[in-house]
Amino acid sequence: MASPVVTRFAPSPTGYLHIGGARTALFNWAFARHTGGKMLLRIEDTDRERSTDGAVQAIFDGLQWLGLEWDGEPFMQFSRAARHAEVAQELLSRGQAYYCYCSQEELAQMREDARAAGKPPRYNGYWRDRDPSEAPKGVAPVIRIKAPQAGEIRVQDHVQGEVVFKAENLDDFIILRSDGTPTYMLAVVVDDHDMGVTNIIRGDDHLTNAARQIVIYNGMGWSVPEMAHIPLIHGPDGAKLSKRHGALGVEAYRQLGYLPEALRNYLARLGWSHGDEEIFSTDQMVEWFGLDALNKGAARFDFVKLENINGHYIRGATPERLYKVMVDTAREIGRSIDVAGLTDNRDTVLAALPELQPRAKTVLELVDLAQFIYAVRPISVDDAAAAQLTQDARQSIAEFIEVLSVLDDWSVTALDGAARSFAEARGLKLGKVAQPLRAALTGRTVSPGIFEVMVLIGREESLARLKDQAT
Repeated sequence: MASPVVTRFAPSPTGYLHIGGARTALFNWAFARHTGGKMLLRIEDTDRERSTDGAVQAIFDGLQWLGLEWDGEPFMQFSRAARHAEVAQELLSRGQAYYCYCSQEELAQMREDARAAGKPPRYNGYWRDRDPSEAPKGVAPVIRIKAPQAGEIRVQDHVQGEVVFKAENLDDFIILRSDGTPTYMLAVVVDDHDMGVTNIIRGDDHLTNAARQIVIYNGMGWSVPEMAHIPLIHGPDGAKLSKRHGALGVEAYRQLGYLPEALRNYLARLGWSHGDEEIFSTDQMVEWFGLDALNKGAARFDFVKLENINGHYIRGATPERLYKVMVDTAREIGRSIDVAGLTDNRDTVLAALPELQPRAKTVLELVDLAQFIYAVRPISVDDAAAAQLTQDARQSIAEFIEVLSVLDDWSVTALDGAARSFAEARGLKLGKVAQPLRAALTGRTVSPGIFEVMVLIGREESLARLKDQAT
């Protein structure tokens, strides 16, 4: 019987949880959930100078916001340094590793000699077979793995297929530094083995690492986990994803107004597919997810597509849920006026949201669209709206105020009827009346139906705003 699937997400806490890391976490999570297995979280904090508590917390927060819950307590790699050193010593005792006493100057000379001979600049195995009695006094050695010197190392990969590395191109890399701390290569292998990881899903920038790590697995007689090395995300121009393309932290997408389910959906399609499906629920993704459907070609990040998917989820969300996200987002990015306006006008905003949702692709757009509800007179008018408020339009508004002032029924139907009669009497199309009204009442050219706006903000506020713009 096959062992239960165990995947792991293993970020380094040297910054935010970037979008590529979030996708790697998503694929590990989806595969674990699809198979009924577990996804473990390991914080690779061995780089003590660059690792910060704030970055660790940002990783936790980003994963939780995305809804990618890990199983069990997070593993902290640095705390396992003694175990890593223990394995290095066992490799020594097995004859699979050795002490190396080379100085930095000697290593630099080796690299220089290799370059001069037209060879790759790497360690030449000087201490591989020397007698330890030749060791210089007072020099703390490193421990190097004994990499095979002939033959091939084959990486069986679910995405890349079989990848073959010639052993002659590998050197005897360091697994334990002279101060007794482990290198990344050793720590990763020991942790994956001890955590019971069965499947490693990570970026294809780790593919050459896989060959080196297999040397350590073989040296310890451990079974090698199944591997899937996924292509990195590129920008729309095909270049490696950078900040100008959208390589931001997950928290930045939250602050820009994206919903977690939309980001999950979009990231799943960056490197994985199920037929031609573009929009699918998280439950559907888990049901369909498989390693063999991971794409070998690099995915391209597309903000337009992300916005369209986000708009789909905004349209399908409940007003109550969106209202909370709007307030939380405005608060997080420091828009205190919007926080106050949204909270003081909760019922009106909730009533307006069904009209606003089809018009927005991000939560921030929803906040902007809702501002007409709590705007303080005289409201600010953007350039597009100002273009609607011509002299003729202002005169028309002044005349329509007289109609509204004697209107008994302040309902959408009554306001709509009054505007149609007003327009017809002057030989105008309804839009010629409605658009200036929208500009005067909301300061924008996009809003809910203008008569719905007038009902939402009420008779007194509507008339006051119109008078501000009338001639």
